This record gives sequence, structure tokens and C-alpha cells, in this order.
Amino acid sequence: MNLIKSIRANKIFLFFDAIKFQESIFALPFAYIGMFLAANGLPEVNQIIWITIAMVMARTVGMTANRVIDRKIDYLNPRTSSRHLPMGILKASELIIPGIVALLIFVYAAYKLNPLALILAPIALTYLIIYPYTKRFTWTANIFLGWALAIAPAAAWIGVRGILDIEVVFLAAAVAFWAGSFDIIYHCQDIEFQTKESLHSVAKKFGIAKAFVFAKTFDVIALILLVIFGIIIDVSPPFFAACVVATGLLFYKYTLVKPNDLTKLGIAFMRINSLVSTTMLLGTLLSLFIWDNILV
Repeated sequence: MNLIKSIRANKIFLFFDAIKFQESIFALPFAYIGMFLAANGLPEVNQIIWITIAMVMARTVGMTANRVIDRKIDYLNPRTSSRHLPMGILKASELIIPGIVALLIFVYAAYKLNPLALILAPIALTYLIIYPYTKRFTWTANIFLGWALAIAPAAAWIGVRGILDIEVVFLAAAVAFWAGSFDIIYHCQDIEFQTKESLHSVAKKFGIAKAFVFAKTFDVIALILLVIFGIIIDVSPPFFAACVVATGLLFYKYTLVKPNDLTKLGIAFMRINSLVSTTMLLGTLLSLFIWDNILV
């Protein structure tokens, strides 16, 4: 019995390791930004709980779909051949079954939030499941990834208010450009493999140098959209201070990775992305709970 429990526990650990569960930190802060700003302060406890569950489960579904759908591609790509499915560490069913459980939990969380969240839940799930196929037929796949992450702040906003206000579209679009920017750079390292296997990305279509131009442009647009969003909702100065810090972080990113040097891509991906999102969340929290309530 203890051996069976140990095996099951190990499979659960391997599942979360396979979908890089820890990387939820990239998008979750932006979901919380949407949640806190939609509430103009602290949301109801049940909203915080169900929005958090919904965001984590949505990412779990998306990453599970990505790993299962791309398992043959991952097997052929030297960079990804050591992942759990290509290596045979896990079977496809061992990802699909918990992925389905995550899908059902996501739908239930949407149900617990409000009618609009429940109505839109299948649309969000469909997008997350279909996205992995885009690299097979369009160079805009990197952009599609950006919009997958953009669901988070808009969904959290809906989770609180029960409606999709126009202003949150600017926040969602900022996240889309920010995430799309890095995905463009991230796939620069696979350009030879993509060419061989007839896969698509911005880098493969336009070359690595131009891909970096796309990425930098997307980052600039993301920052502009964040500022516009802050102005529209009349948020306090700490939010804009966070935008300045985020600008510095994104500038620093391009000192780490260059078209002719992608060796520090892992550092840029793990540290810069998480710092940008958490910095913006911190700025939002300072605006709502310190500046607005104490200093004004």
C-alpha cells in the first residue's frame, strides 16, 4: 500500500514538473492586477479563491494540451527531447487525465464566479487547447501565445465585475504583446529545427535579427498600453512607477539576449518575465492599498 501511494505521489510530482507548474507566476500576477483593479481594492474572499483556482487550472489545461499535442515534435527537437513524454517518463494518458480534471475544475470555478465567466469558459478553454497547433501553419503562432496569456487579466476582471469593460482590453492587450515578445525570442533558438520540420515562427519567417525588432516593438507597445490603461482607470502614481521599473527590466533583457547570443535565454525567461509581472502587481497593490488609503 505504501509503495502504491509513493508511486502515485511521484506521478503527481512528475505531472506538475512536466507542465512547469511553477511558471504560473508569469501570468498570475497580471490576473491579480485585473482582479484588484476591477474591485478597486480588495475583492470578496470567495472571488479571490475562485479566480486563483480558475487561473491555475486554465494554465494547467493549456500546458497539458501543449505537451500532449506537441509530444512528437518535442521528441524530434534536441532542445525538448528530454521532456517527460518524449523520454517516456510519463504516458500521454498520465497528462490527459489530470488535464481533464483541471478543465472540469476550471469550469466549476467559472460557475462559482458569475454567469458571464461560465459562458466564456468554454471559449477560453478552446483557445488554450487549439493554440499549440498554430505553429504548424502560421508564423503568427508567437502572437497567438501572447493572447493565450492575455486571457488571465480579462478573465479575472470578469470574475469580479461580471462584465467585460473596455478598459481592461488595454491591460489584456499589454499582456499579449509582452508575452508575445518573449515567445518570439524564445523560439529563435529553434529556427534550424523549425526549418527542417516545416514549423513556423516569427524568427523562421523573417530571420532572428528581424525577430528581435518585432520583440522590441512588442515590448514598447506593451508598456504604452499599460500606461494608457493606468490613465483610463485613473490609477495612482505607484502603478506608473512600476511601469518605469518594468521598462528598465525589459531593457535589461536585451542586454542578456541578442540575435547573435542566446546563451542567457533561460535567465531572461525565468527572472525577467517573473520580475516584470510581479513588479506591476506590486505597483498596483501600492496604488490601491497604500497611496489611495493612506497618502491621499
